[in-house]
Amino acid sequence: MKVNILASGSGGNCIALRSGDTTILVDAGIPKTKIEKRLLEVGIRPDEIKAIFITHAHKDHICGLPLANKYKIPVYASEGEWKEINSVDEDLFVNLGMHDGQLLGDDAFPAMEITSFDVHHDALEPKGYVFYDGKTKVSICLDTGKVDEEMLEAMKESNIYIIESNHDEDMVEASDYPRSVKARILSHIGHLSNLQTAKALSRLVRGLGEKIYLTHLSTNNNLPALAEGTVKRALAEEGLKAGEDYEIEVI
Repeated sequence: MKVNILASGSGGNCIALRSGDTTILVDAGIPKTKIEKRLLEVGIRPDEIKAIFITHAHKDHICGLPLANKYKIPVYASEGEWKEINSVDEDLFVNLGMHDGQLLGDDAFPAMEITSFDVHHDALEPKGYVFYDGKTKVSICLDTGKVDEEMLEAMKESNIYIIESNHDEDMVEASDYPRSVKARILSHIGHLSNLQTAKALSRLVRGLGEKIYLTHLSTNNNLPALAEGTVKRALAEEGLKAGEDYEIEVI
């Protein structure tokens, strides 16, 4: 399965996954025209997109959804998150709960199994996703304030982990953000810290050549080297070495 992360962070999130003739997007959080441009840059025609899967309905994950109207792309979302989406034609909505855990249509998604799992964020019914095409398992875990056992169970034995590493807790505390904003970020329905992400990955990565993408980094409260170093140290404690046992990239 081919992964292209088209956008990541508070400015917008959008991920393209390709397997055979099936190409899907996870989130559409940058303007439609930018999604089109970035798709073409990685060799994907926008009219090839079979579906868009939404993690949750915050602006940095859905502002480009008019793309769905233009190309008549089905939009999969939980019923709770759909309540917050008003930029997509009603007939394009597919209730995720009606299909979860199935091979989502032999015609629409040939040989790709798509399942979702609950995450912890200040949205109505936010989701993470697992995609499996018979050879490669990709887990996507973006905005969440914690990683629980059910989430770990859903993501285990993945070949590719796309996971948020949003902030350094000390940088948040030292920032000039209002106390209410700091509390939200650090809460169990906020965002993952570097340390939380590192702990989760130390439970998941087995040293079989997995690829890790650290995403959704805060511009003000994180540094790429800090996020990467925190994860590398945690995995080193498990006897795993970057470049040998796994690969890691900060987006």
